[in-house]
This record gives sequence, structure tokens and C-alpha cells, in this order.
Amino acid sequence: MSTRIHLVGAAGQLGAAFAARTPADVDLVRYTSTDLDVTDAAQVRSALAELRPGETVVNAAAYTDVDGAQEDAAGAYAVNADGPGHLAAATAAAGARLVHVSTDYVFAPPPGQSAPLEPGDLDPAATPATVYGASKLAGERAARAADPSTTVVRTAWVYTGGLDSPDFVGTMRRLEAARPELSVVDDQRGSPTHVGDLADGLWELVGQVGEADDRTAGAVLHAAGGGEATWYDLACAVFAEIGADPARVHPCTTADFPRPAPRPAFSVLSGRSWAAAGLTPLPHWRGALSAALAPDARLLR
Repeated sequence: MSTRIHLVGAAGQLGAAFAARTPADVDLVRYTSTDLDVTDAAQVRSALAELRPGETVVNAAAYTDVDGAQEDAAGAYAVNADGPGHLAAATAAAGARLVHVSTDYVFAPPPGQSAPLEPGDLDPAATPATVYGASKLAGERAARAADPSTTVVRTAWVYTGGLDSPDFVGTMRRLEAARPELSVVDDQRGSPTHVGDLADGLWELVGQVGEADDRTAGAVLHAAGGGEATWYDLACAVFAEIGADPARVHPCTTADFPRPAPRPAFSVLSGRSWAAAGLTPLPHWRGALSAALAPDARLLR
């Protein structure tokens, strides 16, 4: 592993978890949105001017407000599409490597899809159903065009488990304390992923960069929690883990809770590409949730 790793998006959910796991012998250079505006090509070139051959840039920066992106396409594309392209241009010029984190929202599976999604399942003519998904797909393509050695890592349904976290698990914990009952969508199926497990996976990938058996250069990989669940399944599991009665959670349909941006009915990510690259599969979502919500668990595990 290069002894110097550059982390873009260090203040975000994934960035914080990744930084918290930095090995003692690694110099992690962190960039928040205050330090580095990825939408500004000149600023990216300046900030990464000292990038050396063989070093790795991990891009965890993203515009993640799925509903907000529907009304702010320009903002979403600037961060999610232009940003990765600017970073990849810098890594290509320096002989470094970009590891870019993407999302299950790049897919628009047909009705009835039930097989976990592989990287190759993405049709070249794919049109994601949301601005967020379309901007992230554009970012994948921009990064790989600027630096063909870029590794794209798609993930899904990421959470920390913290009581104050704005993610789904944190929201369910707060609602359990505030409401006697609640309804949760049961017709959307995906891959719940603990942010700590994803961060561990990214560190393993970064450690492989430049090694003789590196199979990640130029690859598109899926890294998500094992198994699959609906939001209702996940909510029930959260209740069970914190000692609440899962019967207080009731299933409902997507139509019952319309949102500005349509959510995919099926976006389970297969982990076969990750394993084929010689990387350790992420833990099954149910065990990961249990570990995350254990009374003695650290917020970022």
C-alpha cells in the first residue's frame, strides 16, 4: 500500500468511517468540501499538485440528497459527474489511482428483476430513474474516461446506526421512541450496508492497489452488505435489536409514501465482482446491523 492516501469527502458519513480506520503506517491526507471544491477543476489540480505516482485518491464526496437533486440537477451533476472527472484527470496526470464510490441508483432494473445486480448488468444505454442516479452514472463514466485505471465501487443503503444519524437506521431508532406504531415500505428491496464494513472493504482494496496481484485497476465492483432486505425488513430488525416490538412496524407500499424522486423497486447488489477481485465479502446485513446496534458498539464500529 502507498504510505500516503488522499481522501476526498472526509467530513461525510463514509469519509469519517474511512478516516477512523487509517492504519498507523499510513499518512492520510483529508479534504473536506471546505478544503477542496471538486466542482472546480483548477482547485482540484492545485490541491492535488503534490500527488505522486503510485498514490491513491479515494473519492467519498457526493451530492446525496436524492429528492433535492430532482430540483437541483445542476448542483448534483457538478458534484457527482464533474467532480470525479476532475479528480481522475489529476490521478491520470500523476500516475496515481482513483477509487471512486458510486451507488445502486445507477441501475434502472426492469419490473420483476430478482437476481442480484452485477456490474455488467448496466446497459450502456441505461437511463437511471432519478437525477441523483443519472449524475452518479455520469460521474463513473467521466472518471473512467479521464483515467482508465479508475476503480469504481458501487454500494447501497449505507448507514452508521447512530441514534442521531440522518440515515434510515438512525431515523427508525428515533421514530421508535416517538411513535407507538409506524408504516414502512415493503416493496423496495436492496442491500443494507454498514458504513464501517464498507470502509474496511475500501481499505482492503486500497491495500491491493499497485500490488502484483491487483485485479481492481479499471474495474467496476459492487461492495454492499450480504443478503437482501426491504425497508420494512430493516425497520423490523432495528426494532428487534433495540428491544422494541417489531409488530409495531407495519408494511406499506411505495405508493403510500410518494417522493419527488422514484426509488428503485429492486437494487440488490451482487458481491461476486468484489470476491473475484480477491477482496473479502462484506458481512451479511443482519449480522452487521446486530453488531452496529450492540450496546457496547462504537458509532462507526
